[in-house]
Amino acid sequence: MNGSKSAVHHTIIVVDVEGFGDKRRTNQHQLGVREGLYLAVEQAFAMAGVPWADCHHEDRGDGVFILAPAAIPKAPFVDTVPHALARALREHNATHPDEERIRVRMALHAGEVNYDKHGVTAASINLAFRLLDAHPLKSALAESPGLLALVASEWFFEEVVRHSRDAAPATYRPMRVLVKETTAVCWICLPDHPYPPDAAHLAAPVPVSDHRIEQVPSPPPAVQHVTAAGQGSIASGAMFGNVTHHHHAGKQVPSAPGDAVGGIGTPQ
Repeated sequence: MNGSKSAVHHTIIVVDVEGFGDKRRTNQHQLGVREGLYLAVEQAFAMAGVPWADCHHEDRGDGVFILAPAAIPKAPFVDTVPHALARALREHNATHPDEERIRVRMALHAGEVNYDKHGVTAASINLAFRLLDAHPLKSALAESPGLLALVASEWFFEEVVRHSRDAAPATYRPMRVLVKETTAVCWICLPDHPYPPDAAHLAAPVPVSDHRIEQVPSPPPAVQHVTAAGQGSIASGAMFGNVTHHHHAGKQVPSAPGDAVGGIGTPQ
């Protein structure tokens, strides 16, 4: 397949560890995190019936990039993999020190991929990585007590998640994001600490944003100001420093200059 000029369809999965480069993690801690991540991902794939050996996977230092063959059904990547991954991470965290505990972001997309002697390239891969780096996904994980925040591309949501009986599509929340040169609609969920089911989100159009990042409006329209201060732990992903989030009618408003949003695993 390498060197072929013809694109090949794949399911695209990218997983990234929150706060991998935190200064409290030594090299040995990072090795422990990497080992735990790979074990958890491979276990999740096995639980979903996805043969790890049949997938193309590349190490990303603080994460892993995976291409699953087109012949493998896509539904297990939302029906089974997220919950199995969160469960495997809980088991890892329960037996490792704080510095080796893991929380992750995960992106799902699918598309045509080209191979050459150096590896792979595709616009679809670029989009998956852009979604993984989007601020709403990072914020969703930072503000969640869970271990996993999942983002599905608009295509993946409409073609796979929306039609799944087990993926609980009403617990996904639509976002319009702008990352580098990419503007896209995506859907975010928290598999091990889900948003309340709300079928209204499945029918509501995603508005055009005047801002760099916008969450789709949803009731209630009241303005909420939440301030968190203090220091937390790697396990909880708590906030560090003084943080203020402003929410209005479901819209995510950028923090004022000088505000810092962060936990152990939230890249600044």
